Amino acid sequence: MQLFKNTHMKYTFNNISKFIATGLLIGGTLSGCTKNFEDYNKNNIGLTDAELAAGGKDLEILFKRPQMAIYNFSGGGDPNSFQLQQNLNADVFSGYMMPATDFKLSNLNYAMKSEWNGEAYKALYLSVINPIDKLQKNGLDKTYPALGAVAKILKVEATSRVTDIYGPIPYIKVGSAEETTPYDKQSDIYAAFFTELEQAVEALKSFNAQSPMTNKIEAIDLIYPNMDNQTRFKNWLKLANSLRLRLAMRIVKVNPQLAKTQAEIALNPINGGVLENNTENFKVTVPTNGTFTNPLWFISKNWTDTRINATLTSYMVGLKDPRIAKYMSPVTPVSTDTLLLGSKGKYIGIRAGGVNIKKETHLNFSALNTEGNTPTLTANTAPVLMTAAEVYFLRAEAALRGWNNAGGTAQSLYEKGVETSFTQWGVTSGLSNYLNDNTSTAADYEDPVNKENNAKSPSTLTIKWNEGASNEEKLERIITQKWLAIFPEGQEAWSEFRRTGYPRLFPVVVNNSGGLIDTKIQIRRLPFPQNEYNTNAAEVQSAISLLGGPDNGGTRLWWDLNKGNF
Repeated sequence: MQLFKNTHMKYTFNNISKFIATGLLIGGTLSGCTKNFEDYNKNNIGLTDAELAAGGKDLEILFKRPQMAIYNFSGGGDPNSFQLQQNLNADVFSGYMMPATDFKLSNLNYAMKSEWNGEAYKALYLSVINPIDKLQKNGLDKTYPALGAVAKILKVEATSRVTDIYGPIPYIKVGSAEETTPYDKQSDIYAAFFTELEQAVEALKSFNAQSPMTNKIEAIDLIYPNMDNQTRFKNWLKLANSLRLRLAMRIVKVNPQLAKTQAEIALNPINGGVLENNTENFKVTVPTNGTFTNPLWFISKNWTDTRINATLTSYMVGLKDPRIAKYMSPVTPVSTDTLLLGSKGKYIGIRAGGVNIKKETHLNFSALNTEGNTPTLTANTAPVLMTAAEVYFLRAEAALRGWNNAGGTAQSLYEKGVETSFTQWGVTSGLSNYLNDNTSTAADYEDPVNKENNAKSPSTLTIKWNEGASNEEKLERIITQKWLAIFPEGQEAWSEFRRTGYPRLFPVVVNNSGGLIDTKIQIRRLPFPQNEYNTNAAEVQSAISLLGGPDNGGTRLWWDLNKGNF
């Protein structure tokens, strides 16, 4: 794949347009990544220093798109890209969601569809790395050092999600003048992440009121809008440290010393702190001009193509979780739906990889909460990509591992994580009873339409902290509550499930992988995009060698070791 050659920007874009043209299609339409394509292709030589200094529309376009592409907004009427990028993959693999639609042989039952497996790759290079590369080559770090730091944070956040989908990907030499861009080992990619976040932190620590800044900053910053710049960039600094902590924890099995070192740096107060309250959460503002909507809302509300996963209802019903009404709606059968009439008002999800999933019946299972007078998910809901609650759970794990700078005990940080999540979701009562519940466990699952999908409870874990428990049980408690707290962010939830084995998820009922994916171990990655095989075969073969296993959904990533957590 030829990426962003310095002197042939238009030629390179045309090559990438072939990648689009080969098309990851659903419903016969191109995914929405192409909607802003011409905006990026207008200026073949990039922005001048004067244009950057003026903070004009080109800067606005190039800066906004990467923020929106992490969780791919592809237009109000065309959220195809997000559906393939995440909703039909990680959102299902994480135990959060499942379509009521019968997609037959598909990723949902491990018959991997090549046309579903490349969208995250495409969105990263076209809509995140490309505009950021253009900004960096035009001196963004020098002209506006704080914005240069933000660009690095966005690039790391977006790329970390994609490398954690596939494994090796092109990264370190992307944007160079080389004819083709090689794939990198995940270990090298993570090392680059830590370097870039270190650079971002140093730039943001030195930001002050006299630092140069574009007058278009309010139009540019979709993550922390409507605040003074001092507060804005303090929040970006905390986000950089929080992301560094997340990535450090991801590699704890494969490189425990590096994980500890990076986590302790991220948590060291002299570096600016981490996310601590919900006003600092990393969420992408939906533009109010009506051009874009929250894609998860659109898929759920307008297409009715996603519903709640059985694993999530098993935990939330069994644990009597007060957040359940915020997350989802109860079963709403119609009068002719005799199989579901007895389940009206209950919370029942759909089993991943289930038998005889039919839209006419499973459509009325629990959906995301898009209805009523106070829906949680609306057209303008800002997708949340990292929360203070998640960071408290990361700190709880750091404390459990005996690392420095965690700022509390594993128990106190675990309980603070639950409390912060309750606050985020507007749940104002029941916290004390919830945290002290040492009897409730995840419930058995019963599909009122098809008993073949039934399953016993996936876990006997309770909520109340038990200081006398093993470290493994304590970690399961931390990760299970983190999983409940970060809903509906399925990409991070799936990555943490693969890293830790928690929470315990229902496996697919039907496994059509032909033995390539173990039902008990569950899917570990997506195969490389078919377009890469078609246009970049030599580099793909090199990537498979770096992966260390066959290019299928059963091969573990570099950090995903088959060993205990301690």
